[in-house]
Amino acid sequence: MDYLQISNLPIIWFLCSFTVIIAALQAVLFIRAANKATKECQIDPEIPKKAFRVGLVTAIGPALGVFIVMVGLMSAIGGPMSWLRLSIIGAAPTELAAATNGATAAGVTLGGEGYTLQIMAVSWFAMALNGAGWLLLTGVATPSLEKLRDKLSGGDTHWLGVMSAACSIGVFGYLNVNSIISKGFLNGGPVINMGNLVAVVSGALCMMALGRWVVPKHPKLAEYSLGIAMLFGIACALILA
Repeated sequence: MDYLQISNLPIIWFLCSFTVIIAALQAVLFIRAANKATKECQIDPEIPKKAFRVGLVTAIGPALGVFIVMVGLMSAIGGPMSWLRLSIIGAAPTELAAATNGATAAGVTLGGEGYTLQIMAVSWFAMALNGAGWLLLTGVATPSLEKLRDKLSGGDTHWLGVMSAACSIGVFGYLNVNSIISKGFLNGGPVINMGNLVAVVSGALCMMALGRWVVPKHPKLAEYSLGIAMLFGIACALILA
């Protein structure tokens, strides 16, 4: 049998479904815990509903990117493993890079000539190792990081909000720079990915425009502004780049 036929066997789908089901159950348990905390803290029920809508709309853009990469991965490593990895990780470029590195370590290109069942297993193993580090760190270090955060904030909720916002800006700024500027160099200068640059700039301009002119007149759009800006950035990149 061809390696892709083996990678798409019903038994592989069945085994991968366990992890995906666990991830789905975790989402349900988190929602239940949030609803329970809402009642215990006597929070207005409309606030968590609004937060859920914001998260749902904001997730559309990243989900589209993950879906596109998953289609490409399916042609190289099979549907079940692509479904599993991108259901629990969601970092599509990272998973693609891990699968590619596994194939490269074996001396072939991902899905290319010489990509056999054994080498596909190496790609699968590389993807598993790629996600194992942060899973281990999260489980071990999260309680300590929570204490560190409380100590730095000094119990001041306003300062905690500022610190969290600053951390988010730093993280997403770092990710954007890595997406726009390639690590390679061409003719002595950095290689710019115009598609990603257009998406970032147009999405940021759309977010500012929404916050300045649209949301004040239509406050209900505030919860959808991030999702709208992301979709606008994607559309501009597809059209202009």
